Amino acid sequence: MDALTLLTSRRSNKKLFAPAPNEAQLEQIFQAALHVPDHGRLQPYRFVVIEKEGLSKLGNLLKSAAQELTLGEERLKKAENLPNRAPMIIAVIAKIQKDIAKVPVWEQMLSAGCATYAMQLAANAQGFDNIWVTGPWVNGSALRNALQCKEDDKVIALLMVGTGEEKMNREAKTLDISDLVSYL
Repeated sequence: MDALTLLTSRRSNKKLFAPAPNEAQLEQIFQAALHVPDHGRLQPYRFVVIEKEGLSKLGNLLKSAAQELTLGEERLKKAENLPNRAPMIIAVIAKIQKDIAKVPVWEQMLSAGCATYAMQLAANAQGFDNIWVTGPWVNGSALRNALQCKEDDKVIALLMVGTGEEKMNREAKTLDISDLVSYL
């Protein structure tokens, strides 16, 4: 698939199963992340791969976060079930350095977001489907501790990756841009 088709046909898929990317495919996914815009070459992101028994650990951490943050019964159930929706989840952590005047926090967050999107596209290019999820539970203290987050770090994504249950239609769909684009 050429790059333009990939960019204009990307869709999230919530129905993910094994197989997940192997080590070589995962390396390509991370290489894509490392080539995003990065003012100051800070690499303001890091990644934690969660699979196999790590998924059940993640479920417990998300459940703990839902309880800690009193998110209610519905969010508690979502937190418990989230790790069962994909064979691999990659936590993306924005490593925020507030003391760098040359590169404001917002640019560091955007770079981490671009890294996440590049990972999505690299996974898609290799035939894997994915979905970028967050939720209030990413602020749970046990989860942040397990992901070795520092005080200013932000968990910006739980990128769920796997093989789609059925191949989604990836034909380019032209969307209306008239309300979004102007010229000076």
